[in-house]
Amino acid sequence: MALISIITVNFNQPMATLELLRSIDQHCSKANIEIILVDNGSQSDKRDEFLAEFPKIKYIRSEANLGFAGGNNLGVRESVGKYLFFVNNDTEFTPGLLETLSETLDKNPLIGVISPQINYFEDKQIVQYAGFTPMNYYTCRNHCIGQYETDKGQYRGQLKPTGYAHGAAMMVRREAIDKAGLMAENFFLYYEEMDWCDRIKHAGFQIFIDTHALIYHKESLSVGKNSALKEYFMNRNRILFIRRNAAWYQRWFFYLYFLLLVAPRNLLAYRKAGQSGFENVLIRAIKWNLTHSTGSTDLGYTLN
Repeated sequence: MALISIITVNFNQPMATLELLRSIDQHCSKANIEIILVDNGSQSDKRDEFLAEFPKIKYIRSEANLGFAGGNNLGVRESVGKYLFFVNNDTEFTPGLLETLSETLDKNPLIGVISPQINYFEDKQIVQYAGFTPMNYYTCRNHCIGQYETDKGQYRGQLKPTGYAHGAAMMVRREAIDKAGLMAENFFLYYEEMDWCDRIKHAGFQIFIDTHALIYHKESLSVGKNSALKEYFMNRNRILFIRRNAAWYQRWFFYLYFLLLVAPRNLLAYRKAGQSGFENVLIRAIKWNLTHSTGSTDLGYTLN
């Protein structure tokens, strides 16, 4: 079995990260792995606590919060595995997860990225992800297949192409990273894995899901289910994704669609929900894209 580098990022969630590490220890005792834990600017450095229980992990500390892409990219630079498994720290492994995905990559050299089926941790019979439909670059909308459905086995046992892998759990072939490059760090949060998948596809690889493998996910543990941070980056990065990946005629259609339909709809929704502060967040997200290049490292948002 090829060496697999498991890369996970911790941000102020040491207990969740410890639970993940215990899950890996429980279900991957026979796998050929290295574990790379990136502490991404947490307020308190828990290095000693992590290493006391898991002395073999590679622990990397960043004093600044580099976001999802930046934190994972630190892990990539320290990894040596043939395959890299990027996994959120708020997940729980299941038996055979790594073996199934790596064996699929062994047999299919054109697959660059592969994700397992993802179910919600709080109710393990509810599906979160069984693949993505392709992106509509005119509207920057696609569909997460199976989300919120009861898992009756309707998606299990499938190996098929998918529009995108899921950033909570995706195994990536090192060769694909070598050809496509690392994740774009200026996304910070959201859409970075979709941007990466598009670049990996352009480098000649395929994106697949293998639902013979399963992982459980504690959704939005770090960011929060409804926050200004999430609202800003979801809107800013939706526009940025289209700027980076769509054809010129698709971009211009999307700009009109977003400004004339999406933005007014969102503003009305904020008002109805009493989220008046979100109005400025949306405006800032739009303004950032009007005033910054697609490669700008200025996030336009002050992190706490």
